[in-house]
Amino acid sequence: MYENIMDAIHMGILLIDRYYRIARWNRWMEIQSEIEEKQIVGESLFKRYPHLNTDSFIQSMKSVFKFGNYVYYSQKFHSYMFPFPPSSCYREDFMFMQQSCTLTPLRDDTGEILHIVVTVQDVTDRVFMEQSMKELSQKDGLTGIYNRRYLDTRLKEEFIRFERKKVPFAFLMLDLDNFKPVNDTYGHQFGDVMLKEVADTCSRIIRGSDTLARFGGEEFCIILPDADEEGAKSFAERIRLSIEKIAIPYLKGIRVSITVSIGLSRTSEDLKSSEELLFQADKAMYESKKKGKNKVTYYPDI
Repeated sequence: MYENIMDAIHMGILLIDRYYRIARWNRWMEIQSEIEEKQIVGESLFKRYPHLNTDSFIQSMKSVFKFGNYVYYSQKFHSYMFPFPPSSCYREDFMFMQQSCTLTPLRDDTGEILHIVVTVQDVTDRVFMEQSMKELSQKDGLTGIYNRRYLDTRLKEEFIRFERKKVPFAFLMLDLDNFKPVNDTYGHQFGDVMLKEVADTCSRIIRGSDTLARFGGEEFCIILPDADEEGAKSFAERIRLSIEKIAIPYLKGIRVSITVSIGLSRTSEDLKSSEELLFQADKAMYESKKKGKNKVTYYPDI
């Protein structure tokens, strides 16, 4: 009866003896590993899965045998114990099935611990949902780039890095010029298309280490880690020119363009906070507006 229950449970169950040999391998483990129980029983766990042969894992097993401890391996810290392929619908998202596992002592009638029960639970669905929800909470619903909340977090992280390691970074504030007339003339749906195109244009230019976010309305921000003054200025000018070239079809023969005013600030020894860096970029951006728009202004040059 107990054999049938072990095979009916929708999770992996295996028994490990004191010599780290596999004594039981239930049906779920057979299906996921494509290894039949008769092929693996009696073998060392570490022969089949040498990546588990670590001091920390062996110490955990010894503590179960010696003290009867219960050990939990959370997916958040270990991702998986057994490198099984994920469910088919998640093959592009995960290389291996995400697992939460436990080590539990199994006692005989005298109370002696002769085996460890290892359970393996497939939590790939849950992890996918958690990651998706986290990503949604960080992204702007219209443009698909990061939102203001995520920007604030990244800006603070970069500033802490600057304080600790003195690695400078630059910050760009972008504001689309004359965007209200675009909405008033061509409609808000067309304005949304324009915002998406600007976001896509910037996304194609930034590096993998950069952070692009929608600050709000028609304002965007970019964090440039490890950027020197000349490199930041050159990058900002490249962004400006690329947005200037945008021409979105409206009606036959009509294409709508847009320009952007950019404010650029960069970390310095007298800077006290990430908020101050943002303020400087914002002030420089408004200076670009005053100078006639479609310009880049570097804060120290105001």
